[in-house]
Amino acid sequence: MTGFQIVVLWSDILIWLLVAAGVGFGLLIAKSPPLLAAWRRVGANRVGMASATILLAFVLIGLLDSLHYRVQMDGKADQKVTYAIEVLSVLDALAAPLRLRNEKTYSEPFATRLYAKETIDLPGGGTVRDYPRLRYGGKHLGEREDAVASDAGFTALRAGVVALLAWLSVAGMASVAVNRRRAPGDAAGWRKIWRGETAFAWNAMLITLGLMLLLVVPLFWLAGQYHVFGTDKVGQDVLYQILKSVRTGLIIGLVTTLVMLPMAVLLGIVAGYFRGWVDDVIQYIYTVLNSIPGVLLIAAAVLMMQVVIDTHPQWFSTAAERADLRLLALCFILGITSWTGLCRLLRGETLKLRELEYIQAAQAFGVSNGRIIVRHILPNLMHIVIIALVMDFSGLVLAEAVLSYVGIGVDPSMTSFGTMINNARMELGREPVVWWSLAAAFSAMFILVLAANLFADAVRDAFDPRAV
Repeated sequence: MTGFQIVVLWSDILIWLLVAAGVGFGLLIAKSPPLLAAWRRVGANRVGMASATILLAFVLIGLLDSLHYRVQMDGKADQKVTYAIEVLSVLDALAAPLRLRNEKTYSEPFATRLYAKETIDLPGGGTVRDYPRLRYGGKHLGEREDAVASDAGFTALRAGVVALLAWLSVAGMASVAVNRRRAPGDAAGWRKIWRGETAFAWNAMLITLGLMLLLVVPLFWLAGQYHVFGTDKVGQDVLYQILKSVRTGLIIGLVTTLVMLPMAVLLGIVAGYFRGWVDDVIQYIYTVLNSIPGVLLIAAAVLMMQVVIDTHPQWFSTAAERADLRLLALCFILGITSWTGLCRLLRGETLKLRELEYIQAAQAFGVSNGRIIVRHILPNLMHIVIIALVMDFSGLVLAEAVLSYVGIGVDPSMTSFGTMINNARMELGREPVVWWSLAAAFSAMFILVLAANLFADAVRDAFDPRAV
């Protein structure tokens, strides 16, 4: 039996720490009636819960791609155990058919032949210019290449039936859960869900989940027989690249926010509460940062970090560790350069809060400044912090795409939406146009960012004091 060695990257540690922090935050919400009431309003928002369902699917993909290992190499029994240089993840193992079934070069979605003509040797001698047959795409059809549409349609239909059965089982469990909480004489759980009479927006989540299953299950079923999104220049499946890009986008959005948050909250509250020379110094710092073009500042920092990485190859045992360090460096650089907006917002809100009667009463009674900030100022700013966190996530995902497009983003060996778009841009000028890689990356990134923005709107509405 082939063994494996668990590999823990720094980004993996941060991701799972964020998961643990999310669980802890959930326990804190359960003990805080105001926060619990606000999040219940989020749960009652149908658009917010529909977008949350999509975000949970992206998060699940990112978590599966954050469990890494190295496969043990074959060798003699008396030899030292060695492991492969390539670092894989649980997602790579689950998507092994997509990862290993590489073609020679470009092929269109659901194609059975390459996208470019080549010289083919005929069995009886001689050559001909034609489109070579793919090694894996549509291989099960044999000579029936004209049956792609009917075969794909029938396969999608069967997969759709399986997806429908899976959805009915989930909907049944949700109905049972709602039915247990109903009072005597109330409508059955199934009817309450679809009438929208539940406190939680079950109907929105189930409808979204049903649409996702009807799309995803046939898609991955067909991916075992075709390249549903085509292949890139080196013949790698584009669907596999999309799955691998999800983790990169989540790390950029979440870890950068984690870096930005403490600095923005601390400096914003300190500037607004103490005022005077402290406020002047902090304002001077973020005004100077804002006066420097952001792309130039990020580019300079990334290039300096790349020099450090190149001059210390002994720090890394695998290419994955090298790429992971550059990704984390990009997150820290983005965090250090993007905290000014939230800091300015919290400063202005703190200036208003410190003039309220209960803050002045606490100061009159001799309560320390630190205690006032922790017990009175910070809790009244949490709704702004939460809203800013959710809304900044989508902006950071787009920032990574732009930076990778101009060549100062993640490591070229790491797959991301930005690197996919960057690799596809040169193919738009060829004839015929290779469009599917760019379209797939854009669509996936659009769905992720749109879901994050809609969820941010739901959080903003729920935490807005004027809407309560």
